[in-house]
Amino acid sequence: MKAYRIYLALDFAGALTGALAFTVAAVYFVRDAHFSPLQLVLNGTVMELSYFLLGVPTGVFADSVSRRLSIAVGIALEGLGIMLFGATTSFPVILAGYAVWGAGAAFFGGAYEAWLTDELGPERVGSAFLRGARIAYVGAIAGIVASVAVASVSLRLAIELGGVLTLVQGLAYFVMPEEGFTPAPRQGKRLRELAQPAVAGARLVRAKPALLLMLGIAACWGMSSESFDRLWEAHFLRDVGLPHIGSLQPSIDQASQRGLARALLVVNALLVLAVAAFGLAGGLVLAVSAYWVARSLRGVGVPLFVTWLNRNIDDSSVRATVLSISEQADAVGQWTGGPAIGAVGSLVSLRAALLVGAAALSPAVALYGRALRHGGEEPELEALPLPSDA
Repeated sequence: MKAYRIYLALDFAGALTGALAFTVAAVYFVRDAHFSPLQLVLNGTVMELSYFLLGVPTGVFADSVSRRLSIAVGIALEGLGIMLFGATTSFPVILAGYAVWGAGAAFFGGAYEAWLTDELGPERVGSAFLRGARIAYVGAIAGIVASVAVASVSLRLAIELGGVLTLVQGLAYFVMPEEGFTPAPRQGKRLRELAQPAVAGARLVRAKPALLLMLGIAACWGMSSESFDRLWEAHFLRDVGLPHIGSLQPSIDQASQRGLARALLVVNALLVLAVAAFGLAGGLVLAVSAYWVARSLRGVGVPLFVTWLNRNIDDSSVRATVLSISEQADAVGQWTGGPAIGAVGSLVSLRAALLVGAAALSPAVALYGRALRHGGEEPELEALPLPSDA
């Protein structure tokens, strides 16, 4: 229960400080730094590339040394990154800030979900993920309100304050329990030992088609989210115009693999429609409605997907590594598709870029359909042997 309470507190605090910093960040980039749509997307591309390069090594660190230490380092680096890109309007410096933020996300991602899964058990963690998403939603609303209030004084102050408070969250390391995790014993050379979780994680992914399918979905999700995450503020500011101004029950643990796949198919199909509606919106009411529908669907989809993914990881010793590999697939989708979508936004229009992002998620819907036909588990391939060392 202590781990569960700390998880909810971190979800709330992380959403609050993230909203405090990022609610006005793109406004700051557009209004004060005069970024183009391509530059807005390149921020995310650099962040995701940084995450991609460090994703597996940091996952191995979490599996081999300490998951809570990896979380603490990640939170601290995210805070430093936010403070860095909020300190200037220089595009290269802001890119550097996003690179640092991406490094922090690499330490945090995978380790966070793996830590809670080990503390609560795979059979209980699903409702915790969903409850955390609901708590984070409340924190995000509080952060948005605080961000608007602080931004009325200074946009930069809101970003910097968000960075400082994120950095302070790293102190959670000192109160987080880590009773369900046991690092692998040392038997040989340290570098070889550290590489073992990466090798074992890659073998597990290769041997389980359901995990491979999930990586494909994560890549589609990443490519689609890049347009929405980086361009929504600019779309409001430039295309829609803004007025001038000074629950789900925790039944996810009992859901079957088929049930999770069905829910994710519906959520992602609706998300495609919501993002497309947001891109096409020319009025404030439709734009705001589509935006919040898309945000809400993503808030539901993420914990469902992480639960589904965790159900397919049967080796706890490589859980953080496999989760990091999944998040790397998301990162690949973002840094490979992001610049192209940004170029569409600069050369054609923001609406066109958002529609391309919606289309990029469509293959994920088809992959969920395949998973649903196979009961969410790819059962006809489950008996494949693990690859040999050769």
